[in-house]
Amino acid sequence: MQTGWIGLGKLGAPMARHLARHLVAAGQPLLALDRDPGRLAAVPGAEAAPLDRIAACGVVITSLPDDASLRAVTLGTEGLLSRMARDAVLVETSTVSPETSAALREAAEARGVLTLAAPVSGSTATAEAAALTLFCSGPEAALERVSPLLSTFARTILAVGAGEEARYLKLAINHFVGSTAQIAAEALTLARKGGVAWETVLAVLGSSVAASPLVAYKLDPLRRRDFAPAFSIAQMLKDMSLAVAAGEASGVAMPVAALVRDLYAEQTGTDLRDLDFFAALLAAERRAGLGEPA
Repeated sequence: MQTGWIGLGKLGAPMARHLARHLVAAGQPLLALDRDPGRLAAVPGAEAAPLDRIAACGVVITSLPDDASLRAVTLGTEGLLSRMARDAVLVETSTVSPETSAALREAAEARGVLTLAAPVSGSTATAEAAALTLFCSGPEAALERVSPLLSTFARTILAVGAGEEARYLKLAINHFVGSTAQIAAEALTLARKGGVAWETVLAVLGSSVAASPLVAYKLDPLRRRDFAPAFSIAQMLKDMSLAVAAGEASGVAMPVAALVRDLYAEQTGTDLRDLDFFAALLAAERRAGLGEPA
């Protein structure tokens, strides 16, 4: 049984790299496709393949940037699903809306294809370390079949339901993460404006009741004022927009998420757009008239 992969972006490439290493050791390549063929160089053991060859695989894993990309690749008369064989498994790891995921599942079921929603929780660092978490929802048979492959790049694989539960859980967690960054930006700026030294602010943050794995992960970049994007402000705007839309569609009021979304929208319109989402701090400092700390 061959395995195919579509999408070799910031997370997709390291994930595929771990899987390719496993497959090569077993004597087979990972068939891979990306709109930028140059990205395949970052995945030793991957073999460039057109969509038809990918679709002929027993398992296909996708890692795509948004709903539009996922629909374009998978749906329609020329899409991936129209070419996949009955009983093949499609594993979809992107952060997309429950509506798009449900449309994908419906189209797959019509073809006799098993679909597993498996959005990724983690960062580029955890992807490189093969330590990601996957929230998985879909048929138990699909998860059982692909778990050995997924475990090559994920440390934790959580089965959370049979439908779109994984999508809602991923958006809920990203709401929590994205909102934390905006809260931290305001709180840290308030402390600085009050005259507290930057090192003191961060030392207290890391040892106080506000500490968390997310805060711990971001402390060193904050200390160095390094906002290289592990996940950009523009990307977080996309995810917060999905969270707000999912709340509205399911009858859950999301006033905080909407406020946070609007803050990211404002920041996306500035030079902060492609920096890490914790660069929300820079926006808060600018509003407060603060420059770089001494």
